[in-house]
Amino acid sequence: MTILIKHANEVITLKSNAKGPRTREKMREIAVIENGSVLIEEDRIIAVGAFEQLAVDFPDLVKKADTIDASGKIVMPGLVDCHTHLVHGGTREQEFNMRLNGSTYMEIMNAGGGIHATTKRTRETSFEDLYAKSMQHLDVFLKHGVTTVEAKSGYGLDWETEKKQLEVAKKLQATHDVDVVSTFMGAHAVPRDYKGREDVFVDIVIHDMLPKVAELHLAEFNDVFCEKGVFTPAQSQRILEAGKALGLTPKIHADEIEPYKGAELAAKVGAISAEHLLVASDEGIQRMAEAGTIAVLLPGTAFFLRAPFARGRLMIDKGVPVAISTDFNPGSSPTLSLPFIMNLACMHMGMTLEEVLTATTINAAYALNRGEQIGSLEAEKQADVVILDVANYKQLQYFYGMNHTNTVIKNGRIVVRDGILLN
Repeated sequence: MTILIKHANEVITLKSNAKGPRTREKMREIAVIENGSVLIEEDRIIAVGAFEQLAVDFPDLVKKADTIDASGKIVMPGLVDCHTHLVHGGTREQEFNMRLNGSTYMEIMNAGGGIHATTKRTRETSFEDLYAKSMQHLDVFLKHGVTTVEAKSGYGLDWETEKKQLEVAKKLQATHDVDVVSTFMGAHAVPRDYKGREDVFVDIVIHDMLPKVAELHLAEFNDVFCEKGVFTPAQSQRILEAGKALGLTPKIHADEIEPYKGAELAAKVGAISAEHLLVASDEGIQRMAEAGTIAVLLPGTAFFLRAPFARGRLMIDKGVPVAISTDFNPGSSPTLSLPFIMNLACMHMGMTLEEVLTATTINAAYALNRGEQIGSLEAEKQADVVILDVANYKQLQYFYGMNHTNTVIKNGRIVVRDGILLN
């Protein structure tokens, strides 16, 4: 199939001569083409530029193309949500109500809430029900312009349930239009049965779970929750190094609740990304900048928990490549709206309009090791394209809390038109 998107008010290409994730002032260089057009053949972008030039350079393709008039709209790369807990059982709205009525985190935990509540529900939920629920969530992501998501396991804390989560994600990747990138997170919490025997559980993750994940090709990344009361930096390093030895790229939940040298550890082990970072230290931020570790910031979690936001402005100014994501999960960020998360990043983390676009496209793509395939509109890249009902990119954050997505093209196929899912 050949598609021509023509006469957009603006085409935001995110094209750059620099390779790798963008840092500092490069995060503001989004490469806008006014009155721009995009030519797509099969699943690839052929060219981006003025319609008149495309008609001269590719006359046969332009003549046969299915044409979309994007007058009055903007065009940009499909959004990349690089940190989600997509596959899980149950919801936890009762905890939200408890927090609004003054309950503390520990009071909620003692009442049977928290991650262990989701673990119980995920263990009880069938593969088929997890798959059906996750399909619905992916539909909503797609209608908000998200064309690639990461899906972490971590709500099993035993091999059978972790495997079930990862197999659901694998089936979703094969059957849904959204690309699903899998991360193993067996070290999301210490199971209650291992309280006081945390190192025994760490050994199970390292010697039992990780080899099976690698052997069955169930995940590309390995994540761990390095946090006081969860996994220590030493335990986290053991888990991440063991995964690296098996070919799994390290990620890390770091410095979310207390400063715990998680950012420093991310740099030390060569993690592709460190995530959350609400209370990351100055030293940790500097180490990440030196190592090129991507900071995946999750403003929706801070917003929902009414916690301090990560220091996104400082991280960018210090040279850390920054991405942002929903952290979609049932406990601390139950949202499927990456556009709203972009609003929060502008309003509460000091990020500019251009920086949030970079953070949800090319930098998010690099956080999933896919920056050479997606995240910008360039010739030969995968044809993941979004058309939005705004006159210019500045209106995306100005009209906040809204979904402006009109059309989504995924792998060269129109999958959302006029805001309606086509399949």
